[in-house]
Amino acid sequence: MTKTNVMRLLDTEKINYKTAEYDYDENDLSGVKAAAEIGENPEQVFKTLVTRGDKTGINVFCIPVAEELDLKKAAVVSSNKKVEMIHVKELLGITGYIRGGCSPIGMKKKFPTFIDETAQLFDEIAVSGGKRGVQVIIGPNELKEYVEAEFADITV
Repeated sequence: MTKTNVMRLLDTEKINYKTAEYDYDENDLSGVKAAAEIGENPEQVFKTLVTRGDKTGINVFCIPVAEELDLKKAAVVSSNKKVEMIHVKELLGITGYIRGGCSPIGMKKKFPTFIDETAQLFDEIAVSGGKRGVQVIIGPNELKEYVEAEFADITV
């Protein structure tokens, strides 16, 4: 497997992680399928969603792949009146990542990041490795510290 920028950043900080690969399917963007392919519980595989708040601008939310982001809760935890998902066309320019390969690790800038509080129930969670079909499996607290995130109740 080719090292991604996400892996290089974690290596530089000496943060332990494992990797897992799966066949990315443009027609099935369900993270549940990705979780099954890497043999992980969907509750432990997190997708990265990027929003724009009316007061704070860009915010990043990591939630379990089978869950849905609660935009009202997301607004409250990020000190906004409302947040909305950014348009997929904006993703690369804002984060440096494409849809299906967006990781909370190594975005172009450091954005306020929130990880669903359920991550704390597990020793390890999986997030995108920065490339479609690649996941990094990392301790939730290590991820929280590295990206300077907060755990919060942010799903429906």
